[in-house]
Amino acid sequence: LKEEKNVINDYLKRENIQVVDTLPNIQGSWSEKLYYQVSGRDNLYYHLVKTGDTTRKAIVINEKVIIRYRKYTLTEDKDIVQSTWTTLDAPHPIEFKYLVDYTQACTAWHIAVGLMQYPDSECKIICPSKLGFEADGSAVVPYGYDIKIQINR
Repeated sequence: LKEEKNVINDYLKRENIQVVDTLPNIQGSWSEKLYYQVSGRDNLYYHLVKTGDTTRKAIVINEKVIIRYRKYTLTEDKDIVQSTWTTLDAPHPIEFKYLVDYTQACTAWHIAVGLMQYPDSECKIICPSKLGFEADGSAVVPYGYDIKIQINR
């Protein structure tokens, strides 16, 4: 876990990421290199890329989230290891129920969706293994994710 933290810290430094401990306003200014260190979640970092449709209602528990993502290593090459970003990558996106279904989505995704709040939102997260799909301890590898969502009401 100490090595994982070092990998994340090296990535933050190499990418010149500015970390803040107060969540910027969803309508506020998110510079390209500004990441929020999620309170109470060591080594989970969140960056809002696109606000989404704020004219629609924010997500609530048990709503269906349709998610497309790119999962990549935090190495200097940032190798993409898995992707459903486009229909060329995967014909169908992943679907899960917000804060209910943890079989299709890891804890970090649920947290990110809660911060994104609106349909058509996009974000980036830096995810430690304990909040990702490796939470069972099978691997201690942090990943980065680019995420975009739709909410099915």
